[in-house]
Amino acid sequence: MSKIKVGFIGVGLMGLPMVQNIAKNNYPLSIWNRSKKNLKKIKNKKINICKNLIDIPSQSQVIIMMLSNDKVCLDIAKEISKKIKKGHILIDMSSTKQKTAIEIEKKVKRKGGYFLDAPVSGGTLAAKSGQLAIMVGGQKKIFSKTKNLLKSMGNPTYLGKTGSGQIAKLANQTIVGITIGAVAEAIIMAEAAGVDAKALRQAIKNGFAGSKILEIHGQRMINKNFEAGGKCSTQLKDMNNIIETAKNYNVNLPISKTIKKLYELTVAKGHADLDHSALYLLLKKLKKN
Repeated sequence: MSKIKVGFIGVGLMGLPMVQNIAKNNYPLSIWNRSKKNLKKIKNKKINICKNLIDIPSQSQVIIMMLSNDKVCLDIAKEISKKIKKGHILIDMSSTKQKTAIEIEKKVKRKGGYFLDAPVSGGTLAAKSGQLAIMVGGQKKIFSKTKNLLKSMGNPTYLGKTGSGQIAKLANQTIVGITIGAVAEAIIMAEAAGVDAKALRQAIKNGFAGSKILEIHGQRMINKNFEAGGKCSTQLKDMNNIIETAKNYNVNLPISKTIKKLYELTVAKGHADLDHSALYLLLKKLKKN
């Protein structure tokens, strides 16, 4: 049985390793990216690089988007919808608002296509290893059709109706943002008291405070290495979406509001393109109460 033809739009920090993992699993693959920089890193000659975005639908049965924000997702979806035909499946693996996912689905359904929102978590390390957490919303039968493709990039979980994947991603980013702040404050306190932060991380990582945030981001804070796996600007975008979504459902999230303000300050300090663990840099410099 031949594998489905895949089109991939958005070969950036996350998209590049995702594309490489799809190719490793021998899916016929066509890609497009606005910038040509990352396209030069594609060494697999079986990957078809399209010069024009509009060529992707004609060469694909399933189209994947991995883009930076809601506006870009809506603009790209509008453009490719001109060429989407009955039976096409569009999967948006970007992180957007729930209402954006619902709006994109409407565009696709009008052309007889299907839509899944399938945002991811795990950063560039998980993208490279093919171990992304993939949170999926949409029709279950379409999820079943594309599950093996999604497995080439990570571990997909079906959440429910369209937009459910994006709600799950916001829940994920709520935990990520708050936990980064907690780990940063713990390390700052230890360093100020003269405790070896590396030993601290080792001592507590197998207790209740243990987490991937402590393991990976804690190490980045200790090493003072903030090369981006997930950017501060992206975390701020997610925190803004979290607060907006909470407001839509009449929910108060006071801790998330505080973290949002701290990321606003972090970005304002010029750290937008650093890893979101760079919240540590802001917290370390804040004046004492």
